[in-house]
Amino acid sequence: MSARFGTFHTKADNGTNTRFWNIYVCARCGGVVTAWSHHETGQVDTFYPGSNTVDNTLPPKVKAYLQQAIDSTFAPAGSLMLCASAVDSMLKEKGYTEGSLYTRINKAAKDHLITSDMSNWAHHVRLDANDQRHADDTADLPTVDDAKKAIDFTKTLAEILFILPSKVRKGIEATASKQ
Repeated sequence: MSARFGTFHTKADNGTNTRFWNIYVCARCGGVVTAWSHHETGQVDTFYPGSNTVDNTLPPKVKAYLQQAIDSTFAPAGSLMLCASAVDSMLKEKGYTEGSLYTRINKAAKDHLITSDMSNWAHHVRLDANDQRHADDTADLPTVDDAKKAIDFTKTLAEILFILPSKVRKGIEATASKQ
């Protein structure tokens, strides 16, 4: 990240809440980040867009694939393939290890681990990744928006399969410890 345009400040309409801002450009993806501090040379309080990190309760491989997919959104073909790897890893973590990813998705839906709509969405992610992995000449190259859609699904699936159950367990444990 390199700073651009120099520091500037803003205030609320009543003269309070002074914030010192800077604009940064990412050399890797070309995106812009704005950040502010309450002090001109102080530590950053908030930055926009916010950090896009994955939950620590995810299994290590799932977390790594999903974080890499997010970090490589600017390279959508790779991001799509990483999303498919994250989906595959999630299903394996849930005990679906036999056969291909196609087979695992269908079995997870048949066993009601995922809904039929989630299965359809997972197959879209799988097929989009296959187009890239096999360099399908008839398939268009994916866009950043395509990668973002795949990431949204993959994050949602992770939330349903791992994050929400972890929150429920922690809530039950907290309630039980108070009794």
